[in-house]
Amino acid sequence: MSTIRIKAFHAVHPCGGDAPKIASVPYDVVNREEAAAIAHGNEDSFMKVVRSEIDLPDATPYDDVVYEQARKNYDRLKDIGALIKDREAGLYLYRQIMGDHKQVGLVACCHVDDYNNGLIKKHEKTRQVKEDDRTKHVIALDANSGPVFLTYRGTNTIDALVDDEINKRPMFHFVADDGVTHTGWKVEKENPMLKAFEEIPVVYIADGHHRSASAARAAIECQNENQNHNGSEEYNWFLTVLFPSTQLDILPYNRVVLDLCEKTPESFLKELKTIGTVSPCKNATPEKSGTFCVYLGEKNGWHQVEISPHTIDTNDPIASLDIDLLQQRVLTPMLHVGDPRSDTRIDFVGGIRGTKELEDRVNSGSAAVAFSMYPTTIEQLLAVAEADLIMPPKSTWFEPKLRSGLFSHDLS
Repeated sequence: MSTIRIKAFHAVHPCGGDAPKIASVPYDVVNREEAAAIAHGNEDSFMKVVRSEIDLPDATPYDDVVYEQARKNYDRLKDIGALIKDREAGLYLYRQIMGDHKQVGLVACCHVDDYNNGLIKKHEKTRQVKEDDRTKHVIALDANSGPVFLTYRGTNTIDALVDDEINKRPMFHFVADDGVTHTGWKVEKENPMLKAFEEIPVVYIADGHHRSASAARAAIECQNENQNHNGSEEYNWFLTVLFPSTQLDILPYNRVVLDLCEKTPESFLKELKTIGTVSPCKNATPEKSGTFCVYLGEKNGWHQVEISPHTIDTNDPIASLDIDLLQQRVLTPMLHVGDPRSDTRIDFVGGIRGTKELEDRVNSGSAAVAFSMYPTTIEQLLAVAEADLIMPPKSTWFEPKLRSGLFSHDLS
């Protein structure tokens, strides 16, 4: 039976106390203006590598000069010693603590063939323009600048090895501006860790579908350009952090719709009663799957909708998702929202922003109705991936996010 392959690598990482100054949020959680604000006054911010267009105000997105600038900025950090490359290949551990939540992942490289052959399972579609962007970025840097967030069904053996390693002296330890604590270690007992992961048959992409796809595409480009390709090259591997599924925390991905299709709030609430029980509620956060909360303004307040349980096919990994239930029972038939990937009348609000953001959107008039969702569970995500199906868009919001710049992987 095939199992997932992981390997040690020569990590590029900050030098000791430079980690807080260098580490940045991922490239895809901020826009250009937010990225520029994050890097303002900090020439060593890794944001200048993952979003190098902030150094080029006249450049348009996806210009070749943007990727050339990313390489210059990456090389600069290495030249001044802010980033160092380990002489010996290694495995690493990366722990994040956000409030009461803690997760510890193994930083290692996975093989692109395992991605292409389905041992690294997907649950999202990717967009061509974003794939193209990150592929060009990987090729220009000759490196993976951000890890792919993977998850797996853990084992007691791996858990015990991890617990032993994190009692040792860390490489870095700091609290970021958002209050999340980041700590890293180099694994001392490397061979037992590699041996333990031989028991893991598959892993799942939690976050980073575009980074995975671009790593695989970059590997093909490197293979095509290398007449002496033999499969042992570093570009056949890409940077990942692997977390046990039991440690992950998925927040809801809430929805707002711009208008009610000429319906009044009262008539819309009445129509919602055709799919289940509707009742006023003070708690804007649903307490169980099969329910959602709806906000129609200060006059009507929040209402909870519980979809009639006997109408939900719990054996269908897609149709039983709360996100899909909302789309199929409410958004499409009642509000005429089409494909959520392209319909401009719907917008998505990550659960990290809370339900007050939903109220503000409706109260300000920028949206007519808001839906507070019950979060997709990790078991639901794994079930969809195992069935080789695709989740509806904007189904999961993982927190905390992996910081970029703490670990990079050179392809040569």
